[in-house]
Amino acid sequence: MGTCRGWAQPELLVLSVWLWVSSAGPTHPPGPALRVRLAGYPRKHNEGRVELFYNDEWGTICDDDFTLANAHVLCRHLGFVAATGWAHSAKYGKGVGRIWLDNVNCAGGEKSIRDCKHRGWGNSDCSHEEDAGVICKDERIPGFKDSNVIEVRKLHVEEVRLRAVVAGAQRQLPVTEGIVEVRYKDSWAQICDEGWGSHNSRVVCGMLGFPAEKKVNRNFYKLFTERQQLNYRLHSVSCAGTEVHLSMCAFEFYRGNASAACGAGSPAVVSCAPGPQFATGSAHKKKQRQQQQQQQQQGQPRIRLKGGAKVGEGRVEVLKGSEWGTICDDRWNLLSASVVCRELGFGSAKEALTGARMGQGTGPIHMNEVQCLGTEKSLWSCPFKNITQEDCKHTEDVAVRCNIPYMGYETLIRLSGGRSRFEGRVEVAVGAGAGDQPRWGLVCSEGWGTLEAMVACRQLGLGFANHGLQETWYWDASNVTEMVLSGVKCAGHEMSLSHCQHHGSSLNCRNTGTRFAAGVICSETASDLLLHAPLVQETAYIEDRPLHMLYCAAEENCLSSSARLANWPYGHRRLLRFSSQIHNNGRADFRPKAGRHSWVWHECHRHYHSMDIFTHYDILTPNGTKVAEGHKASFCLEDTECEEDVAKRYECANFGEQGITVGCWDLYRHDIDCQWIDITDVKPGNYILQVVINPNFEVAESDFTNNAMKCNCKYDGHRIWVHSCHIGDALSEEANKRFEQYPGQLNNQIS
Repeated sequence: MGTCRGWAQPELLVLSVWLWVSSAGPTHPPGPALRVRLAGYPRKHNEGRVELFYNDEWGTICDDDFTLANAHVLCRHLGFVAATGWAHSAKYGKGVGRIWLDNVNCAGGEKSIRDCKHRGWGNSDCSHEEDAGVICKDERIPGFKDSNVIEVRKLHVEEVRLRAVVAGAQRQLPVTEGIVEVRYKDSWAQICDEGWGSHNSRVVCGMLGFPAEKKVNRNFYKLFTERQQLNYRLHSVSCAGTEVHLSMCAFEFYRGNASAACGAGSPAVVSCAPGPQFATGSAHKKKQRQQQQQQQQQGQPRIRLKGGAKVGEGRVEVLKGSEWGTICDDRWNLLSASVVCRELGFGSAKEALTGARMGQGTGPIHMNEVQCLGTEKSLWSCPFKNITQEDCKHTEDVAVRCNIPYMGYETLIRLSGGRSRFEGRVEVAVGAGAGDQPRWGLVCSEGWGTLEAMVACRQLGLGFANHGLQETWYWDASNVTEMVLSGVKCAGHEMSLSHCQHHGSSLNCRNTGTRFAAGVICSETASDLLLHAPLVQETAYIEDRPLHMLYCAAEENCLSSSARLANWPYGHRRLLRFSSQIHNNGRADFRPKAGRHSWVWHECHRHYHSMDIFTHYDILTPNGTKVAEGHKASFCLEDTECEEDVAKRYECANFGEQGITVGCWDLYRHDIDCQWIDITDVKPGNYILQVVINPNFEVAESDFTNNAMKCNCKYDGHRIWVHSCHIGDALSEEANKRFEQYPGQLNNQIS
């Protein structure tokens, strides 16, 4: 559950980072020693709420006018080389006591925060809801003396678990009911249930990945505990129910003879209700079906997560009216994030992320300054502000990481032979029944691709897939040579390869050598391509182009098949032309799958094409029949333009590197060769124009559901009207049904 860094109770762990300024160097002017520490929960050792010890009292810094330069100075104070970011609105929890500094303005090179401009010590108009935090680069200043002495009190709550006692519950995951235990030294200890209430149970369930608590039959456990020697650690636990960790509740530690403690009670027992994704057994399945029926009656869910590598994490998107949009990060905190997590069937929030840490969304920003109490059933029940476009940008989109139940999936898969832990040949465990030793084997690589690799990397806890390898030359490090899984076909969202379709025990694999076993290369980040839909709508028009000007296009198969039967060079072809602007909104550059050695030179276009199939252009009838297709298959990828603070890195000219940088876009103008659909044979009528990027999932992305764009088209035989262009998953299900008479393509798989 991570190390607790609570601030609510004096008995809790206090994780402080102390630094005497005099250790930074002899050039600093003499003065009282300034101590700086990082505090808050949850956080890593190199991030947290900034607290200063001034005038014999700890206090915080207000986030007004806070900058990255301020963060650099503070991180150097703390012994780190630099800052990578900063946090506002008490992201790491509200501090207590004084707010020592406000409107701090550093140039970035100062030796101490005391040398920066500010309003004066203790002069502030802020509340602790505006406490600033920093994220430091995890690299120490060489030779820094006494930089980070981390003081940890011996008395703290670190990890919590449920110990299943019922025989059946011990074998299956997730564990939803049992005796609550906390780690103490090298073993586990119990909590006395005197005064234990549902609020306490709710906090424990949330930490363990469950959205709610259930009533429990304590009589059974009384019989069990009478025969056990117990060792109590905590008593008088009192939670409000909105805490994300037990360490944030009030409690007391037992001192002295803990085994004789809790005379008037028993060990605390908790039962949790799993979310639909983690339900097991027939009763749970029945409940899951009821929830699905309820959702269908009420309409589709109004909240979702996008762009996360793991289950239970991602950018938060909400449905307002018929359009999905994002949330601005002002005042975003763990209470609001936990409401999101529980609403989606997970536990409480591990992290409330700001600054588009899970990639930028598109479309409207629906909410700002969300301030939940933590007890709400839905995020829409929390107070929030409607915003205008001037208030926020997508660089401020919020995200969450939720606690999810432990399922043990990562124990059934491993990588072998790779150069790092992020790559290797995939090995899976089969036949691991009760008490049996699992048998490890290989996965047949026939049909293995990016979607399957995505699931493998998620199951391993290694983020996104960079590549799904069908041929592996990795060292046979584990001496595993037997194929045990074949025919694996995943949708991409599964938590384990065992949840994907596969041949089961009837293996069918042509090439059984280890060289033809499936492999993966995983990555913590991934690209995310999006088509700029309004530009397609603005630039669409019809051109009748003479055949004698289309030899080059015919050579590259950019016309419909009937063009071969035309009376060349006489006559013309009717072309629907439009510009397409493809943005990379992800967190990694989009690079072609093929290496430079296999790029193809196109004489007509005078440059190398790095991808065989990058985009599909289709004209469909409203019921989904394809009547015309573009053959804009091969592409050269480059940065045509970038956002203000991003430099271009990729260029097609002179056999340059190809790709699309994060924050840049590749623009294919309407007037270049093959940027069209040949509609010569299309009859007048109403149609759907569909454009799909990366249709064969050749290159990994964090989100494939936004790769298709659709527009309504009306063609009268002379002119064409293109309207209502939108990304495939930007609208509600009802709006999509009104848009077309077939289920359509919400991602880039035609259903």
